[in-house]
Amino acid sequence: QSQLKESGGGLVQPGGSLRLSCAASGITLQYYATTWFRQAPGEERERVSCISSSGVITNYADSTKGRFIISRDNAKNTVYLQMNSLKPEDTAHYHCAASMVAACGYAPDFWGQGTQVTVSS
Repeated sequence: QSQLKESGGGLVQPGGSLRLSCAASGITLQYYATTWFRQAPGEERERVSCISSSGVITNYADSTKGRFIISRDNAKNTVYLQMNSLKPEDTAHYHCAASMVAACGYAPDFWGQGTQVTVSS
């Protein structure tokens, strides 16, 4: 059974850092473009960042540029989202999703259940 499992969320103070992990099982994630999404209560889901299957191309939401870094470790079948300089407005439920294409921007084929990130003092 193919699945994605996120981890690494939690409570952090403003200005702090977290690293989210998206571990895949049943699929070889290096063949999938992988995207991190987030959704805060009462708001629409937002595309946070995407990495192409090759890892060469990455993109970010304007609100996260310069603070978040997406990367992949094919040996661990995992995609990461390093989040630095966190702000209260980053508080949301974060999901990863994989699309069985090389490039970003396509509808995901698999979703994880997500991990909660709360930024608060």
